[in-house]
Amino acid sequence: MLTAELLRRLPKAELHVHLDGSLRPATMIDLARRAGIPLPAPTPDALARHMLVNDARNLEDYLARFELTIALLQTPEAIERVAWEMCEDAAADGVRYLEVRYCPHLSCRTGLSLDEVVAAELRGLARGEADFGIVARAINCSLRHFDPAVSVAIARHSVAFHGRGVVGFDLAGGEASHPAGPHAPAFEIAARGGLRLTVHAGEAAGADSVAAAVHECRAERIGHGTRLYENPALRDYIRDRRILLEANITSNVQTRAVPAAAAHPVRRYFDEGLNVTLSTDNWLMSGVTLSGEYWLAHTALRFTREEIERMILNGFEGAFLPWPERQALVSAVRDELADLR
Repeated sequence: MLTAELLRRLPKAELHVHLDGSLRPATMIDLARRAGIPLPAPTPDALARHMLVNDARNLEDYLARFELTIALLQTPEAIERVAWEMCEDAAADGVRYLEVRYCPHLSCRTGLSLDEVVAAELRGLARGEADFGIVARAINCSLRHFDPAVSVAIARHSVAFHGRGVVGFDLAGGEASHPAGPHAPAFEIAARGGLRLTVHAGEAAGADSVAAAVHECRAERIGHGTRLYENPALRDYIRDRRILLEANITSNVQTRAVPAAAAHPVRRYFDEGLNVTLSTDNWLMSGVTLSGEYWLAHTALRFTREEIERMILNGFEGAFLPWPERQALVSAVRDELADLR
């Protein structure tokens, strides 16, 4: 029997969650007070309701809420604090491995350098790892609407932190009318520098966006991939190469990529043999936890405990860790899942 509490206790890997989309409302209020930034609501509960995106018409509407959180992430202290708190919140939800995504360029608005932003995030993750017993790493993002030269700069700075906590490079942001191809040089730099590659694709644009992520940007994982079903040949290509799909059910409903959780194609992808795992995207804007997403998969899409455990293991197996570390983590998780049965 599956229960929400059991799913919380299961060891999980969170591969797709954004720093700027996962602040605690109480922390936002404190940071805003310190920075003199007005907020749209005075209490944590009211602010949480305001930040929950239930009125978006598309991905761009969903992303508009981020302007408020980004404004609060303009000091090293704020960035480090939020990263540390994400580790605490993840551990409380049974997450054992956490990859946090952020575009460091977004915190350079008031004078911080890219290196100062990344260093602050890594300090928070390292403290959180030590304090809460999880493994926490960073994936640096560029954004699709940026000039490709900015992506190249972010990739170069990310490579400088390879082996120090940054494990991957990503391209996020508004997908429609912003193809990934022009950013391919940044992915080449990241790959040659030893970073692993993932790309947001197939959410607000079709299967061609997934093809560009894989063929032009060398993506090893795909963030979302919701519309991959539009191209069966590409679907088979992704399946046969075991390219991992980081599925995000709730946020896909919010951005209108799917009409309802019960219609999400992750059920179809799993049944067709694709390599899929569940992630949350944004804890604040989507109002979710990872265990909650697995509970939604169980209740809305009829995933069984065995199937959920397979998706959990897919997440650990797809972690952007060195092979020996990954294998040790997978082995420990297999044993823990067996014990919990």
